Amino acid sequence: MIMQTKVEPQTMTLDGEEVTFTPGETIYEVAERYRREIPTLCYDPRLEPFGGCRLCVVELEGARNPVASCTTQATPGMVVRTKTAAVEGYRKVLLEMVASENRELDVDPLRGYASQELTDLLDKYDARTGRFAGMQSGKSRDDDDNPFIMRDYDLCISCYRCVRVCAEQEGDYAISIKNRGFHTQITTEFSGLLKDSACTFCGQCVQTCPTGALGDRKAMRYADLAGPIEKTRTICPYCGVGCSIDLMTKGDKIVGTQPAMDGPANEGALCVKGQFATDFVQHHERLMTPYVRDDEGRLREATWEEGLDKAAAGFTKAAAEHGRHSIYGIASGRAPTEAAYTMQKFIRAGFGTNQIDNCSRA
Repeated sequence: MIMQTKVEPQTMTLDGEEVTFTPGETIYEVAERYRREIPTLCYDPRLEPFGGCRLCVVELEGARNPVASCTTQATPGMVVRTKTAAVEGYRKVLLEMVASENRELDVDPLRGYASQELTDLLDKYDARTGRFAGMQSGKSRDDDDNPFIMRDYDLCISCYRCVRVCAEQEGDYAISIKNRGFHTQITTEFSGLLKDSACTFCGQCVQTCPTGALGDRKAMRYADLAGPIEKTRTICPYCGVGCSIDLMTKGDKIVGTQPAMDGPANEGALCVKGQFATDFVQHHERLMTPYVRDDEGRLREATWEEGLDKAAAGFTKAAAEHGRHSIYGIASGRAPTEAAYTMQKFIRAGFGTNQIDNCSRA
């Protein structure tokens, strides 16, 4: 019998309030749980803490300098202040320096899930001063002709979230870092194109980027389309995993897909199909009306009533002449999940057979 040792919560002081924490938690995690707002640009809760941007620094009593809250573990009795005048001033200067390196500070939210993080912090801290304007780092890869990911490294701030999510979450290690200082660059092996690398085009790097340096190229085709972006939570139909996604729309047009970071099955992850394969919905070759065969076997357009009647007659005839097991259904992975459910009900309840499958079954 394995005995489990109960871990007793310990206490620390956070902004004058005594709070509890579990050994192993960082100051940032404790502060987030107690709803203290601490800014960050290199942090992603799915990744190992990095401590690169230094925006999450806090004052720790007894420490000579501010410490990064995302990498400093909480210890019993420590006294932490998250929002002093000195710390807030420090954060503003850091943001001004980050902004000084970027070509532009406002990017379209269609670029990615986290693309507005830098923009929002610049506005919150009134850090658009331009007083550090000078040399810029990063060099965009306009020559990369892949259809999915925009590599606009003029906006890169070297937070390395893209590199880390590719390694830690996907295990692809398709991108890495070369050089140092102003010559730092996100790159593939031998500085090649993404399609020639180990990239699986899952889009994780796009969705974690806080500046839009990596962007959803397919979604950006609709940047000039008028109207606000609305998000609708649904389930990706392409396989049986059940990944939660947010469909982005402008009016009646789907303009992109973003993973649901709180999706129980995927926790922000998607495959290339779930992330980028929505073109079929609005494709100009998509059939919008039924077709039936005439007496000579040629397809012609028909009304929905005629098409449904023709299909019903065919099912009824097959069942009558050859029995219920002559009926076999295959649901489409491009149809909504609700349609797949209806399809299996139609086969199982309507004909009393389990001969139903899905073309994207995993």
